[in-house]
Amino acid sequence: MNEDQASIEEIIARQFGSLNWTPNRSGNWNAFIGDFLPDAALYPAVRPAKRQAPSEFMMRMKGLSESKLKSFREDVLGHQIRVFGNIAIAAVGCQITENDTEINRTVEMMLFIKEDGAWRIVAQAWDSEGDSKRLPPDLLKRPGD
Repeated sequence: MNEDQASIEEIIARQFGSLNWTPNRSGNWNAFIGDFLPDAALYPAVRPAKRQAPSEFMMRMKGLSESKLKSFREDVLGHQIRVFGNIAIAAVGCQITENDTEINRTVEMMLFIKEDGAWRIVAQAWDSEGDSKRLPPDLLKRPGD
């Protein structure tokens, strides 16, 4: 793995780790926002697709953490990263556990740019696994596993 891929892997780990909370520990909202360009676009799984700014998404999640979603955990199952110059994409398989009982899996696609030596997320979209769409096997393990 080269230095760029390692940097993006760190961002992926920080992103998914920052949105973990319990009744006694809040999410790391600043870490979540810090990896995005301010005008980045997020597209959750719900359709019709509606663009959200990272700050809007964070405020929604923070509100949920203070009401009905008492615990939330995202675990990276596997990922694929492709880098070309100052652009990169990552496909990430993720398992989400809500309130310690409900488990779902998603695939998240992330678009990165490198600016002033740092990788930042410019767009992210995701979709949920279902009976008609299963997580691809290559997103169920980390490269090298």
